[in-house]
Amino acid sequence: MRLTTFSDYALRVLTYLALRPGELATIPAIAAAYGISENHLMKVAQQLARAGVIESLRGKGGGIRLARAPGEISLGQVVRLSEGGAPIVECMADDAGACCITPACRLPRILARAFDAFYASLDEYTLADLVQSPRGLRALLER
Repeated sequence: MRLTTFSDYALRVLTYLALRPGELATIPAIAAAYGISENHLMKVAQQLARAGVIESLRGKGGGIRLARAPGEISLGQVVRLSEGGAPIVECMADDAGACCITPACRLPRILARAFDAFYASLDEYTLADLVQSPRGLRALLER
């Protein structure tokens, strides 16, 4: 399985914010720290804010910060949010008629079980688990 860039960036944004408890951070600062696109991060931040994972303060002196403690933010929740509800494979979509073997195929059940296990594993970890060694992470992001 491969996560989308959107999920990757969501986890990066949250890691950055978790390393700065209570501080406001800006999209340009986060983008510069990771060397990634501000435009992509803006979309990620908007979705995280709509979901209540971060809060966004507009205007001069504004920025973003975590809306909850890192220990309350499940990695499974973040990845589910980022990956959305798209079907794993085409035959699991509402319009599954594209594949002629769909009615007898076992692949959708097998893949659904595998994805359930993947998310269950991610649910065992929180954002706090990602930032257990904050000094080393902060040093790398501040170079």
